[in-house]
Amino acid sequence: MYAEKVLSGMRPTGRLHLGHYHGVLANWIKLQHEYPCLFFVADWHALTTAYDEPGTIAQNTWDMVIDWLAAGVDPSQATLFIQSRIPEHAELHLLLSMMTPLGWLERVPTYKDQQEKLTQKDLATYGFLGYPLLQAADILIYRANRVPVGEDQVPHIEFTREIARRFNHLYGREPGFEDKARESIKKLGSKRGKLYEELRTRFQEKGEAEALEQAHVLLSDTQNLSHGDHERLFGYLEGGGKMILVEPDAMLTEASRMPGLDGQKMSKSYGNTIALREDAESIRKKIRTMQTDPQRVRRTDPGDPEKCPVWQFHQIYSNAEVKSWVQQGCRSAGIGCIECKQPVIDGVLAEQEPMRERARMYEEDPQLVRNIIADGCEKARKLAQETMRDVREAIGLDYA
Repeated sequence: MYAEKVLSGMRPTGRLHLGHYHGVLANWIKLQHEYPCLFFVADWHALTTAYDEPGTIAQNTWDMVIDWLAAGVDPSQATLFIQSRIPEHAELHLLLSMMTPLGWLERVPTYKDQQEKLTQKDLATYGFLGYPLLQAADILIYRANRVPVGEDQVPHIEFTREIARRFNHLYGREPGFEDKARESIKKLGSKRGKLYEELRTRFQEKGEAEALEQAHVLLSDTQNLSHGDHERLFGYLEGGGKMILVEPDAMLTEASRMPGLDGQKMSKSYGNTIALREDAESIRKKIRTMQTDPQRVRRTDPGDPEKCPVWQFHQIYSNAEVKSWVQQGCRSAGIGCIECKQPVIDGVLAEQEPMRERARMYEEDPQLVRNIIADGCEKARKLAQETMRDVREAIGLDYA
């Protein structure tokens, strides 16, 4: 019914680090060549936990967008925008909140998990309880059918699917729906109409998933149908009403294997990060002073790479030959820790060099970044307005 779209967002936490690059951005860069992509700054989401410290959000946003561009996110391939510049997100969130059962929000796993982790913050707020619904609105407003997420975010996508289903069930039943659907079938032509009826029967009576898939292809390939007829026939196919909001699928992404300088997960809160676009001398110093296998006190002591944080970096940055050199040299005390770290320094600097190069023009002329975001906001807003037109009409708020 709708063209494929990928949607993903990040909270503006300021300058990004290698964990963000290997965990999210490298995947975005790959996806932008495969699908129409929308990537957004989730600045309203930042307020759900940082509502009492809002002063940093705007600067953090610009720093983060420069990092996206530096990493290789291409505004000619993907739409980049800021959540709060598209007021339709808030309107859809409000309308969805009217029909969302409270229990659905309270059972989202991250709700209690975050409250336990951030005990220093008062998170007994309406915004924090409702943030999974705002997240759902972010996805549904663009009718995005693919959302790249890690394993821990899958419940959020399932929640979004439930919200879309509930909305379509409540508001997709226009008066005389069955009669209108039959009229829409006639517009397919006799041959296609007959095939549609046959596939619909096979799916509804026998639950054949293949029949549903074939019917989706049939409808997607039919160009002469109006937007309303398409929606109606997709809904009629599955025994529901009009498909106004699209149920998204989770695209499972691999967790970042990027460790911090101390072997823990790379995170600002642990103070163990290497930033994207970090000064080369600072990177050299950080890696040279990384802790190593605690058992290897002297240069002549043999070590165990598996117990050394530097080895985790080799897993990402070194080829098989270098890894073999590290394993043998460390275990036999044939190489020292400083020698072992040099290929990692070289690997990180080689990865960062094109990023610094790409970032330079944006750092020198911040207006370029603002123009990219303004263009992205304009494109995103058009899509959001189309969805809201249909949503208002379905609910009965179009006042036509």
